[in-house]
Amino acid sequence: MNMETQKIKQDSGSIIIKVISYICIGIFALFCVFPFALMISSSFMNEQEIVREGYKLLPKEFSFKAYELLFNNSTQLVNAYKITIFITVVGTVLGLFMMSMAGFVLNRKDFKYRNFFSFLIYFTTLFSGGLIPTYILMVKHLHMKDNLFAMILPAVVGAWSIFLMRNFMKAIPDSLYESATIDGAGDFHIYWRIFIPLAVPSLATIGLFSAIGFWNEWYNGMLYMDSPTKYPLQYFLQRMVNQTNLGTLINSGAVINTADLPTQSIKMATAVLATGPIILLYPFVQRYFVTGLTVGAVKG
Repeated sequence: MNMETQKIKQDSGSIIIKVISYICIGIFALFCVFPFALMISSSFMNEQEIVREGYKLLPKEFSFKAYELLFNNSTQLVNAYKITIFITVVGTVLGLFMMSMAGFVLNRKDFKYRNFFSFLIYFTTLFSGGLIPTYILMVKHLHMKDNLFAMILPAVVGAWSIFLMRNFMKAIPDSLYESATIDGAGDFHIYWRIFIPLAVPSLATIGLFSAIGFWNEWYNGMLYMDSPTKYPLQYFLQRMVNQTNLGTLINSGAVINTADLPTQSIKMATAVLATGPIILLYPFVQRYFVTGLTVGAVKG
């Protein structure tokens, strides 16, 4: 009888803990979702209502003027999308290739100088050259002023991602490398045909971080891009938030009634268009995300 009573108490205690945990997670999730819900609802608000009452989750009157303005004058927006998609795809693919190769080499015990190069890579996490030397390098020596690769190269490789990839590859048995070597496979063949298929969780995790970084790129675009046709999406959004785009829209031939221009709701509408595609990327890599982080963090 006592055992049954104790079991009932344990079950009731676990149920209470689960209920409290679900409530806490639900509240935390609401706090995370609320800004996005407010952003979406505010993009459909009437300009006069925003000025009069501020941003609200449930507007009194829905207005599509902000989206009509964006889609009726969509040349720059579509071009900014193309630039951002280009640097995101190229930068992520190139970064995954380089960082996975670096992780593969640094994991090889027969690589004599792996500790030395690991220290050099780690050193970059503590110190950097600074803004002015970096700008001089990119503009004067690499001649990448107004070049799209000026937004790709500075962020294509990350020290943390290299070490994450190296630690993940430590979990792959050395017997696979040895057996492939006995069969006559070269290093690149082993890397491409054996290690890369087994490193998909880590690649998905690092790829997600890289893609988000490139998608949110605006700072290097501000520094190195002179042509408006080469502005990335986030820099275009930043210019729109500062309302410096109004003259550009008018000069481009857009018919705009400045007295009724949705200057506030257009910020939210542009934010919705900017964040939507990258949010849709997460569900495709979610199943690899936790595995990539935990496995890569087990070994030091």
